[in-house]
Amino acid sequence: MSGVVHLVRPAVFEPSIPRALPKPREIVQISGVVELACAAGLAAGAGWAGRASAVVLLGVWPANLQMALDATTQARDGGQPRDIVRAALTWARMPLQIPMIRAVLTPQARIPA
Repeated sequence: MSGVVHLVRPAVFEPSIPRALPKPREIVQISGVVELACAAGLAAGAGWAGRASAVVLLGVWPANLQMALDATTQARDGGQPRDIVRAALTWARMPLQIPMIRAVLTPQARIPA
């Protein structure tokens, strides 16, 4: 689903692109295509898909960090309780990438064709 949203509503993900990177819209769109390709590969049981998905998950880690930093700034700068919860959730999401990476690298976790 995330890959589809990247293509249909790229503005949702653009703020998460680290500021140092150029052309956030293009990065979001390309990452959406790559996510969809990886999902299709995992579903088909393609050997390359687990490694490619792990690379994608590592690649989006900076975006997750940017989201966590932005949420923390908003919560700290007079944010509402929901902003504090959002900041906490974005930071909690960071280590969750690790089991996701392990899952896509585990052959038994892939869906057979």
